[in-house]
Amino acid sequence: MMNLTILGATGSIGVSTLDVVARYPDRYKVVALSGHTRVELLAEQCHKFNPAYAVVGSATDAQRLTHLLSTRRVNTQVLYGTEALAHIASLPEVDAVMAAIVGAAGLMPTLAAVSAGKRVLLANKEALVMAGDLFMAEVRKSGACLLPIDSEHNAIFQSMPAGYAGNLSRAGVSRILLTASGGPFRDTAIEALSSVTPEQAVAHPKWTMGRKISVDSSTMMNKGLEVIEAHWLFNASANHIEVVIHPQSVIHSLVEYVDGSVLAQLGNPDMRTPIAHALAWPQRIDSGVERLDLFAIGQLTFERPDLARFPCLGLAYQALRAGGNAPAVLNAANEVAVSAFLAGDLPFLKIAAVIAETLAAVPCSEVATIDAVMTADDQGRIAATRALAAYAQ
Repeated sequence: MMNLTILGATGSIGVSTLDVVARYPDRYKVVALSGHTRVELLAEQCHKFNPAYAVVGSATDAQRLTHLLSTRRVNTQVLYGTEALAHIASLPEVDAVMAAIVGAAGLMPTLAAVSAGKRVLLANKEALVMAGDLFMAEVRKSGACLLPIDSEHNAIFQSMPAGYAGNLSRAGVSRILLTASGGPFRDTAIEALSSVTPEQAVAHPKWTMGRKISVDSSTMMNKGLEVIEAHWLFNASANHIEVVIHPQSVIHSLVEYVDGSVLAQLGNPDMRTPIAHALAWPQRIDSGVERLDLFAIGQLTFERPDLARFPCLGLAYQALRAGGNAPAVLNAANEVAVSAFLAGDLPFLKIAAVIAETLAAVPCSEVATIDAVMTADDQGRIAATRALAAYAQ
């Protein structure tokens, strides 16, 4: 029996995780769940899985959740706030933590799980984007087992040689290829993107995701963040990580070897596949995902990304090569810009402009501590908020 904490249980990854877990009641037990503001859904999840703890974002939401659980006679203890998230991520009785809180808010609880030596199922890419060097050092120090959940990184993990020890050349790996769907605007005329609405941007053609990550997919910032994540997960330089647009979203990523071999992981676009892989690793379990029908798909196509159409991807590579605080500043600026776009306060095409101005405005510096990471995050948000003023609708 594996005891689980699921951080971000009410998001798309959390819901998919619980779908897999529910198939194996004799194998997995939910000890703790967190949800930020979706209190009603969290109450339903607590009623079904009866966790010992549930965490929400505020005292008000904690009162609401406590009332909902009392009416259903659920004995889950309700907590709230960032310290409570770290608490449920490091509980002694917990074996594995699904880290699925979106954005910078997921850094500290995910790091708490790592410091406690847990099996960490990493769906929060921002933790590595913001604090990759410190994060990976803590993984090594604590002996935590870090398993990637992003479909691309999970595919790379599956395609790496057995016993891969973090050295690409020694493992015979020449290149990592991250696939990208291209989002909803892959073929849209660039001049038409100026009038894109939030509803259009979140309508992903292949994946069901939250609003923020869907916008990131439409700008390809999501892929840029994944490039930075892959750098830390697989000890690969920017020159050894390439992005390829693959609209069918069947090949989830590829690893190229020095002998000319290219290994790929294929499957239907459903996050339950990498979730089930990480939950059961090194074994395999049925995820509930429909089997891939290659005959129905017919063909697989590939394109080079156009950085004029997707400038956010280029900005991510720029931040990775700059190092230091640049990736944390990049992430902060993107979160501010995407939030403004979703609120109707920033045109779609100006998301990249706000990020570029923020990177230029914040001096590059080293980040030797978590406090330095959080300072970089604050600086990025302040600079991005200033940049917004020039483009506000």
